[in-house]
Amino acid sequence: MTNQELMEQDLKMIFHPCSQMKDHEKLPLIPIKRGEGAYIEDFDGNAYLDCISSWWVNLFGHANPYINQRLGEQANTLEHVIFAGFSHKPAIDLASRLIALTPEPLQKVFFADNGSSAIEISLKMAFQYFKNKGESRPLFVSLANSYHGETMGALAVSDTGLYKDVYSDILIKTVQAASPALVDESEALEDMERVLKEHEGKINSVVIEPLVQCAGSMKMYDASYITALRELCDRYGVFLIADEIAVGFGRTGTMFAIEQAGISPDFLCLSKGITGGYMPLSVVLMTDDIYSAFYCDYSEGKSFLDSHSYTGNTLACAVANAVLDIFEDEKVIESNQSKIALIQERTQRFRELENVAEVRQRGMICAIELDGYDPSRRIGLEVFQKALAQGVYIRPLGHVIYFMPPYCFSKEQLHTMMDVTYDIVKSL
Repeated sequence: MTNQELMEQDLKMIFHPCSQMKDHEKLPLIPIKRGEGAYIEDFDGNAYLDCISSWWVNLFGHANPYINQRLGEQANTLEHVIFAGFSHKPAIDLASRLIALTPEPLQKVFFADNGSSAIEISLKMAFQYFKNKGESRPLFVSLANSYHGETMGALAVSDTGLYKDVYSDILIKTVQAASPALVDESEALEDMERVLKEHEGKINSVVIEPLVQCAGSMKMYDASYITALRELCDRYGVFLIADEIAVGFGRTGTMFAIEQAGISPDFLCLSKGITGGYMPLSVVLMTDDIYSAFYCDYSEGKSFLDSHSYTGNTLACAVANAVLDIFEDEKVIESNQSKIALIQERTQRFRELENVAEVRQRGMICAIELDGYDPSRRIGLEVFQKALAQGVYIRPLGHVIYFMPPYCFSKEQLHTMMDVTYDIVKSL
């Protein structure tokens, strides 16, 4: 079948995510037939360099031979089993490895199946922790410009109006503090302390995306803010929830972004890259203290009753273990350093262009913010179409072009990504 035939079938039936479907009256929808390494290929034989890791999930390339092997082996043994009252070795192995990789206070793991669910779990658990201890603390604090997902609780602690505003009447009440990605760090910390003091005794937790506010136009800030925030949370007796759904597993140059701050959160939410882009899976790591608040006789009514049908999916856990094998065997964090340096070097020339306001980078995440364009022009869509015509797939956030490539990118592929984008930006 051809792209056109499949597109016509698709548009008769499917409502795609984060899309205005009317756009596809003029903008082609591209059916993808296969993927291999850094490339995805459509049904007309066109190949595209996947520069955003298929929405930030793919780490080691499409159809990775080792992950394929491990997935097949597990599928031939056990595909899934209810995770209430049962367990399996892939989940046990994965939990053990994640605990070993994360700061020592994080000793327990709760499984779910997507990033938004992980946020929901951490929010519910943080609230119920205090409820179980006889306190009602209904407020959550998050940062301006933050994004934590699109289920109701996750939206409530987000501050991206494009996704949130239409639902404002039905969301739980939250409080936003200034973001260090938007204002000076000292100002952000002062505002956070003001919020914690003003609502003292009512706040249960602070939720952050460490180092990079990804959906918030890839705005970035320094690790020193997180270090100071940990101290503030301790001083006011509230939890710190680290949403590393997008930035975990090496994206910022270290395995987890919190490493750069030298702290441990009370909750750590992980998803996306955990399975290398293969399977839906998320986890929430927490402390023994939090776990203990729910450990009781059933009649006490303090149990944490959150469930997902595919919790701890066996295939997903097997794939996640394969991903961790690759990190270990190929010393991925270390080998990525030269690629990080190359991206930094090759983006310097963007700074010289009059239509570029800023270039930002944290590890393997890089953003180029354009300037001087009327929002109605949809400049990001122009960049997307021009790059795609040259076999490079990027998906700008409005006027912000970003790169979040899989770690399997060769240096030549990184050069291609940069060269094509530079020529487009220069020509706008």
